[in-house]
Amino acid sequence: MMEWQGWFALSLCAGVLLTLTFTRIGPHLVMIAALTILSVSGILTSEEALLGFSNSGLITVAAMFVVAAGMHASGAIDLLVNHVFGRPMTTRSALSRIFFPVVLLSGFLNNTPVVATMIPAIYTWSRKIGIAPSKLMIPLSYTAILGGTLTLIGTSTNLIVNGQYQTLTGESGFSLFSITAVGLPVAFFGFLLMWLWFPRLLPDRAQNEAFSDLREFTLEVSIAPSGPLVGKTIKEAGLRQLQRVYLVEIDRDGTVITAVSPEETLQGGDRLVFAGDTDAISDLLRINGIAPSTDDDHSQAILTERAERRLVEAVVSPHCGAIGHAIRDARFRAQYGAVVLAVARNGQRVKGNLGNIKLQAGDTLLLEARPAFVSRQRYNKDFLLVNDLNTEPPRHERAYLAWGILVCVIAAAGFEVISMLNAALVGAGLMIITGCCSASQAEKSLDLTVIITIAASFALGMALQKTGVAEFIAENIVDLSNGTPWLLLILTYLAVSLLTEVITNNAAALLMLPIVLEITEKADLNNVPFVFAIMMAASASFATPLGYQTNLMVYGPGGYRFSDFLKVGVPMNLVTAVVTITVLLIGWPLELDN
Repeated sequence: MMEWQGWFALSLCAGVLLTLTFTRIGPHLVMIAALTILSVSGILTSEEALLGFSNSGLITVAAMFVVAAGMHASGAIDLLVNHVFGRPMTTRSALSRIFFPVVLLSGFLNNTPVVATMIPAIYTWSRKIGIAPSKLMIPLSYTAILGGTLTLIGTSTNLIVNGQYQTLTGESGFSLFSITAVGLPVAFFGFLLMWLWFPRLLPDRAQNEAFSDLREFTLEVSIAPSGPLVGKTIKEAGLRQLQRVYLVEIDRDGTVITAVSPEETLQGGDRLVFAGDTDAISDLLRINGIAPSTDDDHSQAILTERAERRLVEAVVSPHCGAIGHAIRDARFRAQYGAVVLAVARNGQRVKGNLGNIKLQAGDTLLLEARPAFVSRQRYNKDFLLVNDLNTEPPRHERAYLAWGILVCVIAAAGFEVISMLNAALVGAGLMIITGCCSASQAEKSLDLTVIITIAASFALGMALQKTGVAEFIAENIVDLSNGTPWLLLILTYLAVSLLTEVITNNAAALLMLPIVLEITEKADLNNVPFVFAIMMAASASFATPLGYQTNLMVYGPGGYRFSDFLKVGVPMNLVTAVVTITVLLIGWPLELDN
């Protein structure tokens, strides 16, 4: 029978799950709150509560973020794209060209920077070869997920499960390619499913490309030099309460005025950029004193790189505080330091007055933002940056050097010349020292919310083991299944898979690992296939755009609807589950030799 500490830890765990499932509070905040409660209550000592922050798996994740930043900033990934993609004639041929390089990259780099780099490249490439982006974007995300299962460093989940496994069992952990025997068949059958069925199951939305042409949703007019609006404020001129359009900025003799005040006085020759419904252009031109802009070159002015602004394409995260609020009510400019130029939902630009649009998770926004916005969102995660349209150019002369560093990291860890942690740390250092990425880019690449979530999740897992909760749950599950090994393996996979759909994949894995280790001990089973089942199930999140970060990133650029993910994601989940469990049952003995 558990003591009060056990029931308290179990209740806290349930509270964490409910909070992550039904609220928009960030996972890092929820996990830090749980860590604080466990430490203050005395259930965990301060050393136990903070153990996750010094875990080798977590530090390896952080170092690999920097290695990925070096690959991205040096243009090393572009180098691969330019040499491999070519000009395929069919959708299936295009899927084949995407699959192999993305699987290779995702096997050794974090999925998020790989997909972030690939989205604009594949978007441009798809238009060149005449294939709708909607046919390629979901396969891009799914391929990155499958690639992450190939090695221990392919995804942060594998690394931190290995790290917690070492902590809880005292074992040496797994090697770089330990899980490859499971991940490779899963990737093969996953690709087969995509190649055979996705061309007909995925929609063809070539005409619904949200932001393919900025002129479709930016309207520019000028103030007649001798007209009646000269000397009037924005408010007096009636330009603040217009229907279906919204004043973004004023270009005055080459100086850009953003976040325009209602009291700003108009001058002759001012160029006014509006965002919103392009059908409203005629309403603007009816206003006496407003003339159409005739300078064709200036229609692209909004694309010009200037120090005080940049264009960013971003997806609204499920954790964004502005969800459910109209853009105007959310005080978007004041809160985020950015102006919304357009909103796309389900692959189509949302029409109407931008200020009245209520934001939803998964919406794709075109933002005009100050440079600080991009670096700030690396930490806040209110938005997932899909494409920074004014980013600094890649350092192409360092591309081959970056590839050399990555290969050395893989070789050193794969042949166990040095530990995975040391290989990642050396690789991260070399990326900065050799100039493949700047120190600033390396710093921005560190996804602090992911790192904090992982580190704090260790505390909850530690509490479940220390208070006897893991043992209590394990005994009941073993009794329920009569100790049948294959049934326990299937239950483990299903439990982690379901948790991954409602909370973060890392948190799901870290909560389940101590329970599963107790199950295998009670039933006298080999824990290795069960740990691999946790790794695979935590990564296999295909059925919803919200279940995995890369799915959300391709949601807008691909012009998808929620149902598109269900249509192709559920079969992918089933294939992954069946192949994983089959390979584990065939390849590993479940029962220990006595």
